This record gives sequence, C-alpha cells and structure tokens, in this order.
Amino acid sequence: MSAPAPAPVEVIRGDGPVVLGMPHTGPHLPAEVLARLNPQGRRLTDTDWHVERLYDGLLRGATVVRATFHRYVLDANRPPDDASLYPGQNSTGLVPLTDFDGRPIWTDPPDAAEIAGRRAAFHAPYHAALAAELDRLRSRHGVAILYDCHSIRSRIPFLFGGGLPDFNIGTADGTSCDPRIAAAVEEICVNAGGYTSVMNGRFKGGWTTRHYGKPASGIHAIQMELAQSTYLATECPPFAFAPERAERVRPILARILNALATLAPDLKGPA
Repeated sequence: MSAPAPAPVEVIRGDGPVVLGMPHTGPHLPAEVLARLNPQGRRLTDTDWHVERLYDGLLRGATVVRATFHRYVLDANRPPDDASLYPGQNSTGLVPLTDFDGRPIWTDPPDAAEIAGRRAAFHAPYHAALAAELDRLRSRHGVAILYDCHSIRSRIPFLFGGGLPDFNIGTADGTSCDPRIAAAVEEICVNAGGYTSVMNGRFKGGWTTRHYGKPASGIHAIQMELAQSTYLATECPPFAFAPERAERVRPILARILNALATLAPDLKGPA
C-alpha cells in the first residue's frame, strides 16, 4: 500500500514576529502528475533544494510555512491568475510547462480545467495557511515580517545572463517592506565577506512578496533568492547539500533573521 499523500502545507508555529515562507522546497508529486512528466520533468531540476535544512534552527520563535508539493504540480509563488511577474522576460507560470532552461517537462500538459483544480487543491490552502499565520503574529506583535526563502542555480542562461549574485534580495522595488528592513538585510549581505549581493536585481520578489507585503497594514515582506552555489556541492544532480559551504552561509542568514526580529518592535511606528 502506498503512503498517503501529505497535506499540501506544513506549518511550524512560533511566537516571534517572523514567518519563513517556503513555497518551493516540497518534493511531493501526486501519482497522476508524476505519470505525465517526461524524463526531463522527473529530474525536478528547479527545486529549491535543501532550503528547509539550510534555515533550520536559525531563528528562535520563527514560524515556518512550507509547501509540501513540488512546483511542477503548481507554483505557489505565482499569481493565481497566472499573470506574468516579469513581463518581457523568460519565466515560468502557475503550472510550469518548461523547466528553467526552457525545456518541456510534460508528455501530457495539464489543461485549463486541471490547472483550476490544482489551484484549489494546492495554491489556495498554502496561501490560506500563510495568511493565517501572518494575521496571527500581527495580532500578537502589532507587526509581522514575511521572509520568503528561495534558492536557484547560479547560471541559467534562459532566465538571466552571466552568473547570479550569491544573495538576491527582493522588496518589489522597495514597496513590500519598511526601508529599514531592506537596509538591514542589504548591509548584512554587503558586509558578509566573500559573497556578492544585489537588491531588486533579476529577482525582485515573487507573488508572495508582492501580495503580502503591505507595510501600512503592518505586514512586511522580503524575498531572499540564494544562489545554490552558496550551499550545494554541485548545481546539478544529485544536488547534494554541502555542509562546509552551508556552515559558512548559515551564520549570515541567522544575522539577517535576527535583525528582522529585532527591528519588528520599531516597525509599528512611522518610518
């Protein structure tokens, strides 16, 4: 007998003001989805590999909201109406038809009705859980900060030219969080030593950052897109976790998260 399918979202509740969103770390593929992926799709190349392990234990009291389903089932960081996040640039949609290299991933792509079903079964519960946790913590602290955790291969010509910086900070061009949050995160990354960083470069924050980040309402959002070269042994199968690399970057991530938690009480007043 096969194991039962996991719930679409896992929540680890903390009592601090920071929520870690993890929309792309889930490995689960329902059998009917797996059967329709081609060999390229089954490689699951575009996973945010081991991000949950990388961030584990870095901030006491943090809440974690993690999608258990793979982004090829549905991308929880895309708008439910599938509007483009980056008009005019190569990207992938609510249910990707290609991988990040532009290669088809389906033998039998889902139609509009199936995509609507997946939106109800996966996108809606993930975001219901995320919204509930942000509301809970805002009620408790007067403010909540969403830190959306992502990673990606550092070289993907289909999506961007050259190599990606190590730390890619996204605040939707300064609209999704108080400027003190952006400044604190940027300062830590710039001074990390041996790493590169950019603010609102190729990755400005996905739908999650843009949708929830409303500073005037007491919810701030910031996205961190890490180059996978910062913590993986190699950016190709088997995408192995590299403890020695991770132990260099984890203290930097811990400083970022703790800085957000420290800033939170001051964010209830005017910037």
